[in-house]
Amino acid sequence: MDNKRDYYEILGVPKTATADELKKAYRKLALKYHPDKNPGDKAAEEKFKEAAEAYDVLSDADKRAKYDQWGHNMGPSGFGGGAGGSFHAGGMSMEDIFSQFGDIFGGGAFGGFGSAAGGSARRRRQPKGSDLRIKVKLTLKEIAEGVTKKLKIPRFVQCQHCSGTGAKDGTAFQTCARCHGSGVIEHVQQTFLGPMQSTATCPDCNGDGKTITQKCQYCNGEGIVKQEEVIEFTIPAGVSDGMTLSLKGKGNAARKGGINGDLLVVVEEISDPELIRDGNDLIYNLMLDIPTAALGGSVEIPTVNGRARVKIPAGTQPGKVLRLRGKGLPSTDGYGTGDELVNIMVYIPENLNDKEKEAIESLRNSPNTKADDSVKKRIFSRLRHIFE
Repeated sequence: MDNKRDYYEILGVPKTATADELKKAYRKLALKYHPDKNPGDKAAEEKFKEAAEAYDVLSDADKRAKYDQWGHNMGPSGFGGGAGGSFHAGGMSMEDIFSQFGDIFGGGAFGGFGSAAGGSARRRRQPKGSDLRIKVKLTLKEIAEGVTKKLKIPRFVQCQHCSGTGAKDGTAFQTCARCHGSGVIEHVQQTFLGPMQSTATCPDCNGDGKTITQKCQYCNGEGIVKQEEVIEFTIPAGVSDGMTLSLKGKGNAARKGGINGDLLVVVEEISDPELIRDGNDLIYNLMLDIPTAALGGSVEIPTVNGRARVKIPAGTQPGKVLRLRGKGLPSTDGYGTGDELVNIMVYIPENLNDKEKEAIESLRNSPNTKADDSVKKRIFSRLRHIFE
């Protein structure tokens, strides 16, 4: 069981908190538990990381929506943030936190961490390529059974001629003259806590510690080229319209090395001509003729996996619902399957010939063709939901 604290509780904000309120709450906690203010205090460092984790998720609209829906467990494996099925922002290092949220503290104060937090100079955070987003249309049958898709997708990939470095043959580099190969520059800044030493990524080499002397002619020094690639992936059974599958590392490559972005596959459900989806249940509106409704019989109806025959009891009334257990859609978490609900309607003929009229007229005064009060109440109670 996951014992993580609620992210809103960590930041001390309500679930309706705005982006500005989240930022203000995070900044307050980050300043309180900052390593420079609490040297050697492991408990403060953990609270600092905990606050960063909460802000990392809640400040991102997509992550926040998934967290609000699934909590720390993101539901079906691979959906939303990663293949592990849960948020892992807590694995952020101190370097990651300062690199990602350094601007939160304003004016570069605390932009890095000096001797109180370890004293090691940091290089730039490893860049990440941009994510790609595609829509995949699925039928109810594909949703019921799960499906494997193969798609040809244009994306940026690492240039093979320079190994993604952007330099000719991957070797045309020289040591950065500004940072002398360290990738960072240091400066001391006055803050309300006193002078603080901080480090920043070298602007000349972007933290690489080296600069290109001759660009790769195939990628013009970018380290990436665009090409089409066939990507195969499996969509699990039970997904719903708008759900997103995240394929780690299948997005665009980062310029001059780094981590590939992700491919976000958005599910688009194709409306079925006969079946209506209601969560994991399916609804089929069955129109019966008067003889079958009155005398009973057997009819064939569509299901998500083909056809099925159902028995119609004699005296079946409009509004009655027949339930086919387990004929609906599976749950994405693997627990349980919905049902198919057959909603009975009875067709009243609009055009009759003389013989048909005569046959029906002969029943007009029959006591068994008239509904008593108890039957009326039962039928109206079944139909009430239509008018609500």
